[in-house]
Amino acid sequence: MKQENSIILFNQKEVRRYWDENEEEWYFSIIDIVNILTDSANPRRYWSDLKSKLKQEGSEVYENVVQLKLPASDGKKYNTDCFNTEDLLRTIQSIPSPKAEPFKVWLAKVGYERIEETEDPELAFDRAMQIYLKKGYSREWINQRLKSIEVRKELTDEWQERGVKKGLEYSILTNEITEAWANKSVKEYKKFKGLKKQSLRDNMTNLELVLNMLAEASTTEISKKKKPNNFVENKIVAREGGHVAGTARKEIESKTGKSIVSPDNAGDLRLEDKTRKLTSHD
Repeated sequence: MKQENSIILFNQKEVRRYWDENEEEWYFSIIDIVNILTDSANPRRYWSDLKSKLKQEGSEVYENVVQLKLPASDGKKYNTDCFNTEDLLRTIQSIPSPKAEPFKVWLAKVGYERIEETEDPELAFDRAMQIYLKKGYSREWINQRLKSIEVRKELTDEWQERGVKKGLEYSILTNEITEAWANKSVKEYKKFKGLKKQSLRDNMTNLELVLNMLAEASTTEISKKKKPNNFVENKIVAREGGHVAGTARKEIESKTGKSIVSPDNAGDLRLEDKTRKLTSHD
C-alpha cells in the first residue's frame, strides 16, 4: 500500500489523512473527526464507545475500519483507525452533534437528488452541466463530457448484461480499454497528467474524450455482436474495442505530427482558455 500522508484543516482544526495510491482513496483519522464534531474531552473513548455500538448494531461500516500509521503530536507514528470518505460520512450520521448537521443535510440532499435523477435522468445531466460551468469548463468541452457519460453508461449496461461485476472487474476492463487505445494504464495516464483523486475523464482534452468514447462505444458494439460468456472473453472484447480507437489515434498522430495523449489537465485547459479570452479583449 503506497501512501502519502498530509494534514488538512477543518474549522481551524487538524485532520490527518493518508492517500492510498493503489486504491486511489483518501483515508481520514476518525479520532480527529470525532474531536472536531463532539468537542469531547476524550475523543478516543467516544470513538471506542461508538465503534462498540456500531458493532452491536451489525453495521457494515464497522467492518471497514482501516488501521494506518499516522503521525502523533510527539512526532512518532501510531496505528490509527481510519475511514475512506464514504464510510466516514456514513459514520458521521451516527454522531448526535450540531456540528454534524451540515454533513447530514448534505447527505440528505444528495440522496434526494439521486432519487430525482432516477425518475428523470435529464436532471443528472442538467446538474452536471451547472457543476462543470461553475468549475470554468467551456460549453463545448462539457457537451463532449456529458456525451462520454452516456457512452459509458451504455457500456456498463452491456457489461452488466454479460455478468461483469461492478467494482474491480469494471476497473480491470476499463484499464484494458485505456491501455489498448492510449498505450497507458489508467494509473499511468493519471500520473502522466499529474492527477491523484481527480477524475481522468474530467482532465482529458476534447480529442482524448472523443477517442475514449470511440473505444468504449466500440467495445459495447463488439460485445453485443460476440456476446462474451465470461470475464476472460470480456477482457478480449475490451482490448478489441480499445484497439479500434488506438488505430484512429495513431492515424491522427501521423497526420498532425503530435501526440493526442496529453499531459494537460483540466486546470491547464481552463487557464489557457481564460488567457485566450483575455487576450482577445485586449
